[in-house]
Amino acid sequence: MAEPPLPHPDDELLRPVAHLRAKAAALLLFTLTLVVGSALYLMYARGVFEPTQRLVLVADDSEGVGVGMDVTFSGFPIGRVRSLGLAEGGEVRIVVDVARRDAHWLRESSVFTLVRGIVGGTTIKAYSGVLTDPPLPDGAVRPVLRGDATAEIPRLMSDARQLLENLNELTAANSALGGALGNARTFTERLNAPGGVLSVLTGSDAEGEQVQLTLQRTNQLLARLDGMAQRLDGVVARADRQVFGSAGDAGLVPEVRAAVVQLNALLGDARRSMVKVDAVLAEAQAVGANAREATTDLGELRAEVEASLRKAESLLAEINRKWPFARDTELKLP
Repeated sequence: MAEPPLPHPDDELLRPVAHLRAKAAALLLFTLTLVVGSALYLMYARGVFEPTQRLVLVADDSEGVGVGMDVTFSGFPIGRVRSLGLAEGGEVRIVVDVARRDAHWLRESSVFTLVRGIVGGTTIKAYSGVLTDPPLPDGAVRPVLRGDATAEIPRLMSDARQLLENLNELTAANSALGGALGNARTFTERLNAPGGVLSVLTGSDAEGEQVQLTLQRTNQLLARLDGMAQRLDGVVARADRQVFGSAGDAGLVPEVRAAVVQLNALLGDARRSMVKVDAVLAEAQAVGANAREATTDLGELRAEVEASLRKAESLLAEINRKWPFARDTELKLP
């Protein structure tokens, strides 16, 4: 019995695939759907289908600004540059699409800046200081404040060049700094010399020697004062022993205490004597008062006697005038 022939490998590869056209069409459709879906997703992610409002920024220069550049607020993108153009006055009009969901961050008092950094590109930033102000309307036109850090580079280079020139002048040999350093070196050498501190303080070596001589004399005077203080301490110690006594001598304190006791006794006797004197004086004052009264009465009596004598004298004078009696007018009082 004959065996059937074996299939050729090429025959397996050339076998027709069932529904090949439908499968190819499905693959193409899937690929096209994937591409379109990716494009739509990218457009959605880029905010193409998101509702926006228009904002026009006016600047004097648009260097570094391009279509698609983000406009940031506090570091977060809230809009994108849509187009650039020139206005009639030569200003640059930058049209920005701001997402409506982020448009509430922009107010009528918002400030927009166009900043060019030394490192990195140009950025457009928005600043809203008062969030309670009215919101920015659609189609609003606002100026842009421009700040270019590279514009300061020439001025910085000029300042650095001037600083280097000043440093060269300071470090020159004939500069004031060089003179100051020389004076400092001379000052240090004088300080390191013997007696340098005094010579520096006084201004000359001779005056420094005089100061040293004065210090030596002061030390001698202090030594003498120390000796005098020691002798004075000895005198005070002896006086203490004489006054307060020592181990074998009672000192002057007991004698002074005994003298004080005797003086107190004498004062007591004198006090008692004074009491007696006060009594005698009181009696003498009473006797004096009686004598004063008697003297007053005697004065009145004498006045009366004198009045009587004057009357008698006048009577005798009248009698002698009328009769020729003796002219002896002397009147003797008893």
